[in-house]
Amino acid sequence: MMDVDYLYTVFPVAQLPSHQDRAWHVAWNPTKPLIASCSADKSVRLYSYAQRSDSSPSAPPTLPFTLLTTIHTEHAKTVRAVAWSPSGTTLATASFDSNIAIWEEEDGEWECMSTLEGHETECKSVAYSSDGTLLASCSRDKTVWIWEVHPDSDFECMSVLMEHTQDVKCVSWHPTEEVLASASYDDTIKLYMDDPSDDWFCFTTLTGHTSTVWALSWDPTGRFLASASDDKTVRVWQRVAQHKFVCVLALTGHDRAVYSASWGVGKSGKAGSLGWIASAGGDGVIRVWELSEAKVEGPSAGAKPLEHNLIARLPMAHGEHDINTVTWCPRKGHEDLLATAGDDGSARIWRVVPA
Repeated sequence: MMDVDYLYTVFPVAQLPSHQDRAWHVAWNPTKPLIASCSADKSVRLYSYAQRSDSSPSAPPTLPFTLLTTIHTEHAKTVRAVAWSPSGTTLATASFDSNIAIWEEEDGEWECMSTLEGHETECKSVAYSSDGTLLASCSRDKTVWIWEVHPDSDFECMSVLMEHTQDVKCVSWHPTEEVLASASYDDTIKLYMDDPSDDWFCFTTLTGHTSTVWALSWDPTGRFLASASDDKTVRVWQRVAQHKFVCVLALTGHDRAVYSASWGVGKSGKAGSLGWIASAGGDGVIRVWELSEAKVEGPSAGAKPLEHNLIARLPMAHGEHDINTVTWCPRKGHEDLLATAGDDGSARIWRVVPA
């Protein structure tokens, strides 16, 4: 298929200076014009960006990105994932050395304020809850840990969840509630909540993927959860009751494993739009889908059917290399901005613009 078939184009904005090894993950700061990337070279790179006003009205606005600093972390192995606190002041790094490090800027230098130990093997993912009071981590040791964030970079382990039977690849918090989702090599997704009188517990397990679930992304409202899998699909799960989720859609088209999916608000302005899902993985293709709720005549209980439209597609986004992460910018005004990280060591910035 030719790109002219699509409503939107994935327009290259910047290729950030490469890491010395595979780039695993990239995270936009939620409050400041900053983006962090991490790599098998054990470093984290921070870039700043600023709106450039000299673009012609017809051209997509360009954004100059500048390397601010390279954090040579104290991790002994690969830095697999990075996550910003909701305030944008703290950065958490998850490493194959089994530790999580907490970073803050002091007098212009990024300092390690705390190291969270406990996982037995490679740490794969880390995430802050929506209000920043909780941190979740997961590991190849099959566990999910929930940490309470205290002042002065002090963390207390609240719960160790041993529900998965294999390597846990990803943790993702609901955008407004203290509900946590995890994805695993055991092909399942598990959801957890706190029982105030007892402990955190798994309240449901989502099955349907036929291979490893690599990544998770909630929609901006928290009504839906997207999952990316080694089975080459992205599944969309709808929350139909407090403790019940059902699969309402499977997005197909990737030729290899889908390593990442990100659900953003999008910029179409279309009535009934549920936003845009970007997906990427082993085939090196960025796909962008627009989802909307189908119009249903009369009252309907439970899940409503979803309509989906592939609005943009970009092959070979990192040349011949796998794409490990794709993520939408969460900052207002930049809803069409996308970042990817790949095996070529680079993080790249894209803008999804009308074709």
